[in-house]
Amino acid sequence: MEELSKIRLILLDLSLRNRCLFQKVFSQDDMIDTISITKGHGFKGVTYRWGTKKLPRKSRKGLRKVACIGAWHPPRVAWSVPRAGQHGYHHRTEVNKKVYRVGKGYYKKDGVLVNSNGSTDYDLTQKSINPVGGFVHYGMVTEDFLMLKGSTPGTRRRMVILRKSILPQVGSKAQEKITLKFIDTSSKLGKGRFQTSEEKRSFMGILKKSRVEKVMA
Repeated sequence: MEELSKIRLILLDLSLRNRCLFQKVFSQDDMIDTISITKGHGFKGVTYRWGTKKLPRKSRKGLRKVACIGAWHPPRVAWSVPRAGQHGYHHRTEVNKKVYRVGKGYYKKDGVLVNSNGSTDYDLTQKSINPVGGFVHYGMVTEDFLMLKGSTPGTRRRMVILRKSILPQVGSKAQEKITLKFIDTSSKLGKGRFQTSEEKRSFMGILKKSRVEKVMA
């Protein structure tokens, strides 16, 4: 365990020094684990927290409660009885997340900015991994990134620890080879229909805000 802790500290130190470390550790089609603190919801009641059935309408002193929390003896409440309390903001580890893409951030080549990290072999146009208008409550991703299948615990901008799977990956899902054909980059605010800003501009024409920006410039 001490050697494992030392290796973990070395990896964390390297991750702080080298921003491209995960490209040397993870690769496409890998199965990895995510460790983080979940989104907090504060103190919640038993119905919200555990999904218990509400009591009849004429119940005394509340409906969103548990009618019986246990027998007279043993004279204590069992751990298995649903109770009100803290909901969220817990340390959680989710295992077996499939890596769909190990992406490279924006970079310059011959003085030209290259940001076509969201395109696939089946796309007709070059596009960025960022949706139109950026990710909601986050912004634009310009650094290296990982694309995983499924969700990760925590809120936006919260630190997530990624680690190699410690379980033997012998199942068919773990050994499946992924071929990405399409990445949706439409706007995540409202009902987005355009994959890039250029596509929207060519369809909608010059908008009023574009004219105002041109005049102000």
